[in-house]
Amino acid sequence: MNSIDSFQLLALGGAVFVLAGFVKGVIGMGLPTVAMGLLSVTMAPAQAAALLVLPSLVTNLWQIFGPGWWALVRRMATMLAGVCLGIAAGAGWLTGQGGGSARVTAALGVALVAYALLGLLKVRLHVPAQHERWLSPVVGLATGLVTAASGVFVIPAVPYLNALGLEKEDLVRALGISFLVSTIALAVSLRSGGALEMGNVVGSLLALLPALLGMALGQWVRLRVQPELFKKIFFSGLLALGGYLVLRSTL
Repeated sequence: MNSIDSFQLLALGGAVFVLAGFVKGVIGMGLPTVAMGLLSVTMAPAQAAALLVLPSLVTNLWQIFGPGWWALVRRMATMLAGVCLGIAAGAGWLTGQGGGSARVTAALGVALVAYALLGLLKVRLHVPAQHERWLSPVVGLATGLVTAASGVFVIPAVPYLNALGLEKEDLVRALGISFLVSTIALAVSLRSGGALEMGNVVGSLLALLPALLGMALGQWVRLRVQPELFKKIFFSGLLALGGYLVLRSTL
C-alpha cells in the first residue's frame, strides 16, 4: 500500500467513525452497525471488526455507568453468558476460517436489512416477565452467533431489550452493557483467529478520537432534532447498505 492509499484509508476510516459515533450519540446505539457496514465495502469484515474494538469498548463504557447499572448486569447475566457462548461457538466465521468472506459479507448484509426493517416498521414486541428467565440465554446465544458471523451485535439483542419494558435510561444502559460484553467477546475471538494484530490495534486506537468526537456531536444534536426523523433516515440508509452488501456477496 503506498502513502496515498494509506492517507485515503485513514481519511475514510476517520469519516466513518465520526459518522458512526454521531449516530450513537443521537440514538444511543449504531456505532458498530454503521462502521461495519461502511468499512466492509472497502476492506475485509474481520479487519473492519478489529478496528471497531476500542471505539466500541470506550463509547459503551461511557454509556453504561449511572444509577442501577449493576442491577441491570445481574438481570442480564444469562443473556450476556449466551452472547459469549455464541461468539465462542462461531469463532473463525468472521476471519474466514469457517467459511468464505462472501458468506460473511452476506451475513452482515442480512443482519443490517433485518435491523433496518424492524426499525422502519416500528415493530414493538413485549416479553412477559415470566418468560425472561428462559428467553434471555436463548436471545444471548442467537446474538452471539450473529455477531460471530457478521461483527454486528444488534440482532436479536436490541429488539429483545426493547421488549422488556425498561425505562429510557435503563434501556440505554442495558444496550451499552450488551454491546460492551459483545465487544470484549468478539475481540477475544478475533485475537484467537489472528485478526487482532498490532496494526489493527493501532488503527483501532486511531479510530477512537473521531468516534468520540462524533458521539459528542451526536449528543449535542440529540437535544435539537426530532429523534424519530433521524431514526427513519438512519434505518433507510442501513436498509440500502445491507441490500448492497447482500447483492455484492452474490456477484
